[in-house]
Amino acid sequence: ADEDRYPGAPAVQVHQVEKGRTFAVGKHQVTPVEVWHNRLQVFGYRIGDFAYLTDMKSIENQEKMRLKGLKVLVVNALRQEPHHSHFNLEEALAFVSEVAPETAYLTHISHRMGFHAEVEASLPTGVHLAYDNLTITL
Repeated sequence: ADEDRYPGAPAVQVHQVEKGRTFAVGKHQVTPVEVWHNRLQVFGYRIGDFAYLTDMKSIENQEKMRLKGLKVLVVNALRQEPHHSHFNLEEALAFVSEVAPETAYLTHISHRMGFHAEVEASLPTGVHLAYDNLTITL
C-alpha cells in the first residue's frame, strides 16, 4: 500500500499462497511444497522440473510426491553437525537420494560446512555446493 508508507519503503502487493494450490508467475506454474523448519510450517516451491526448498528440516511423504521427476533441486544443507531446524549435510544427501533429481545444489550453507572445494569433492555425482552468483536456467 502507498498510504502511510515510510518514505523509501517498497510498495508491495500481497498474494496469499495456499498449500497445494498452484499459481502462476508470468508464464510459469508454481506449486507450493509444504516443509517444516523445526515446528514452523514454511513453503518451498516447484516450478516445472525445478524445486527450491530452503530452511527445512523435514517434509511429509505426501509433499515428497510433489518432487518426483525433478531435473534440478536446490535444498538447504547448513553444516556437517546436526541442527534443530535445518538439514545438515548427511540429512540433505539422504533427501536428495530419496527425491532423485538429475542434479542437486546445496544452499543455505554456513561457514561450519568446511572449505568449498573439499566438501564439493566429497559429494556424490550430480550433487554440488551452490555458490554466490550461481545461475540455473529453467
